[in-house]
Amino acid sequence: MSAAPASPAPDGSTGAAAPVVRGLRGLPAELTARVPRLLEAMRSVGSGLELHSTLDRICETAAELTDARYAAIGVVAESGEGLADFVQHGVDEGTARRIGRMPDGHKGLLGALIHDPGPVRLSNLTDDPRFCGFPAGHPPMHSFLGVPIRVQGEIFGNLYLTEKRGSGTFGDADLDMVRVLATEAGIAIGNARLYEAAKQRERWIDGSVAVTTALLAGGDAEDALQVVAEQARRLSGSAAGIVLLPAEEGGLEIVAVASDHPSKALGVVLPPESELVAELFDGEPVFVEDATVDPRVLPDLARAYGPVMMLPLQSDGRVLGALVTPRTREGRPFTQTERTLAAQFASQAALALMMAETQRDRERLAVYEDRDRIARDLHDLVIQRLFATGMMLESAQRRSNVPEVQRGVGKAVDELDVTIQEIRTAIFALQQGPAEARSGLRTRVLREINMAAVPLGFRPGHRFTGPVDTLVGELTGKNLIAALREALSNAFRHAGSSRIEVSVDANVLLPDGRPGVRLSVADDGVGIPDGGRRSGLRNLKRRAESLGGASWYGPGIGTDGGGTTVVWQVPH
Repeated sequence: MSAAPASPAPDGSTGAAAPVVRGLRGLPAELTARVPRLLEAMRSVGSGLELHSTLDRICETAAELTDARYAAIGVVAESGEGLADFVQHGVDEGTARRIGRMPDGHKGLLGALIHDPGPVRLSNLTDDPRFCGFPAGHPPMHSFLGVPIRVQGEIFGNLYLTEKRGSGTFGDADLDMVRVLATEAGIAIGNARLYEAAKQRERWIDGSVAVTTALLAGGDAEDALQVVAEQARRLSGSAAGIVLLPAEEGGLEIVAVASDHPSKALGVVLPPESELVAELFDGEPVFVEDATVDPRVLPDLARAYGPVMMLPLQSDGRVLGALVTPRTREGRPFTQTERTLAAQFASQAALALMMAETQRDRERLAVYEDRDRIARDLHDLVIQRLFATGMMLESAQRRSNVPEVQRGVGKAVDELDVTIQEIRTAIFALQQGPAEARSGLRTRVLREINMAAVPLGFRPGHRFTGPVDTLVGELTGKNLIAALREALSNAFRHAGSSRIEVSVDANVLLPDGRPGVRLSVADDGVGIPDGGRRSGLRNLKRRAESLGGASWYGPGIGTDGGGTTVVWQVPH
């Protein structure tokens, strides 16, 4: 049996809105006639969960209900001072660009409504003593209606309407409807905030899992730290993600940077006497409202950033480093929720760092034990056998009367002597500890070459050009050694080469005219296959660009250009 059609309300409305309209006959006729539109507006406002789109819908709906030309919502900052966000409807993009920065709510009529949240209705806002003028390019506005929006009893912001069409001023019916809409908007905003907070927490948890996985995967430590920086930047919505670890000379050194553009900050050390470093080593987070005016921030880093969040990477009372997420100068301040989630992320990253460090210590201990065994075997077995073989050859040389045989045996004995010296050099490198006093760059390069000789099965050749030890600075030298280690490791793991040549040239002139140093590592291996991993090459390029240089690769030293040549060059 079909239902009877709904009887019309006095204004002709039918459907779900008709019973409501019939129940509002005691209200003014103008308001009663607009209730169906209000109900539809309330349904529209509550139809989404994404916060910013919800604010956009509220502005658009309020403007339609009141026939206002412009509408806006000013979101009050958590501190209660000024506006954290400003969403508007009615001003086109071109006009918005001419106006420039949106209102901050620190002064004028909008600022007054923050401290005294209540309905405000003006026929001409420019006559109000609280009005302090429009910025250049702002469209003219006269009639004004402002209503506070409350979420769970607290002021979330204010809904502003200007330029009423037709009559020119907002009436009582407009105020009543906007009040009802503001109440519904508060509910919708509350739901959207809860949903967004849940999604935000989910993203931070996923980021923590990615960081933990990267740190414990046993891969390259620099790659893992880069993942920490990239995840922190993405999750916090910052311009960059920066990881700092304790420097050898004290303070904190920037070891990983994630940003859209190559950063020259890599390798920069925050000195131990810095107030920021002291607070971070005490396990205290640091929040900078504006880096450009904060004297604690290094000038080279402060110029490009505004709000900055600096969090200690600490676990079990031990500070392992720091995580920094700066926003641009125009970026909004970090909310309390963002600070809390970022602090939890930093704690999880610190725990993963500690676990990864423990894992690396175990692996390093195993390597040292293996190196000691290899050194003993080389000394006790290989050298002794070579020495005995040399004595046998010398005895055979004395017994022979054939000159050609004597010369050949003598040459073989000389080669054995050279081989014994090279093995002793390798033994010395194997027995060296990691914390020995830092030598000159040439010595450190030779040490890396000698250490690489053991897993390679042969000793790479080397060539130095120019005064390497005197021209190359400490920061550049440290990065050059890291680049050499990366290149030799790649050659050992992937190239399958039988010959490697290392060249360090300190007399290079860079394309921009600056003097520099060039490291070349060439092999005769299989080359770089299509679709192969490029993480090591990316590390080399990133390290060079951070110092204002470049890195690339080309043909090797094998037959017909077989193998790979990796070039890494930076200013002195």
